[in-house]
Amino acid sequence: MVKLNKIYTRTGDDGTTGLVDGSRVGKHAARMEAIGAVDEANSALGLAVLAVDGAHRAALLRVQNDLFDLGADLATPGDDFAPGPMSLRIVPEQVAWLESAIDVVNEDLDPLTSFILPGGSEGAARTHIARAAARRAERACVALAAKEAVNPAALAYINRLSDYLFVLARALNNNGADDILWVPGASRGA
Repeated sequence: MVKLNKIYTRTGDDGTTGLVDGSRVGKHAARMEAIGAVDEANSALGLAVLAVDGAHRAALLRVQNDLFDLGADLATPGDDFAPGPMSLRIVPEQVAWLESAIDVVNEDLDPLTSFILPGGSEGAARTHIARAAARRAERACVALAAKEAVNPAALAYINRLSDYLFVLARALNNNGADDILWVPGASRGA
């Protein structure tokens, strides 16, 4: 269990921050960019949770917890991706849960006949914001993986997350019936 008695430590005043293994990296490092992007996606999910209830709310709260796991995973450098007493890692079961959640939500959706615009209901709009934030987090994680070892399950999780948020947003739009369809070139005729 984490216990924080003091919020500021002053150890980051030099532009560095500590990782799980005790090493320090620049706050501008690719690893910190990925961790920060995951945190932003989690914060956007917090906003979406306020507009969602029932099973979808419970699922989003689970995802928020998983994103904390993902942040801890990213904050643990190295190439040993097995969870341990001092290393919290995303595991394939978390990815499988997300894939199952995508399949369950997608079963009831109207088929797509066009690209859709982010929006519709308030819950869907907030979920689309979280989806876009998750995509940015994925790009940051992939950029980190191009330079350093990253848990493959973590990369799979963040990739699936935006898919889940996309289908969830559609579900929140009356199972796709209230999606706002993209009309290519619509503003050219105005």
